[in-house]
Amino acid sequence: MADLAFKDPAGLYYVVDVKTHRADTKFNMPNLTSVERLARFYEDDSNYFALLIVTYRVKGVRASVSEVKFVPVEFLGWDCLTIGALGWGQIQIANSNFISVSPGYSRKKWMLEFCDIMLDFYPKEIGKIGERIARFKQVREFWKAKKNT
Repeated sequence: MADLAFKDPAGLYYVVDVKTHRADTKFNMPNLTSVERLARFYEDDSNYFALLIVTYRVKGVRASVSEVKFVPVEFLGWDCLTIGALGWGQIQIANSNFISVSPGYSRKKWMLEFCDIMLDFYPKEIGKIGERIARFKQVREFWKAKKNT
């Protein structure tokens, strides 16, 4: 979940995930964290999951940093995030070329939106699993009918 972590003088605990983004690429979809891990971590109001996003370009052997963002995940808009189907689910940046930040966004509001997204996501996954089960029933029948070689 983190590349580094620290406590500030007020006792707030920050877990920081460093993400680099090469600006001259067309598409990047980095994983941020497990949905379950974030849900448990945010049960404590003094915990913050923050991202340090460094955007850069490469020219020859030199890298040039064009932008640095340091934001708690709840400042990222759901218009630039998505959920990937790994384990409980993974929060991902949908495309690193587009990141929307809303400074001061309410954690409660963000987490309620997060829950709504997950409650929409899981039924879709159930449908996909049903299709996969049906497919492997077909594969199994195919192999049952084959002669041993």
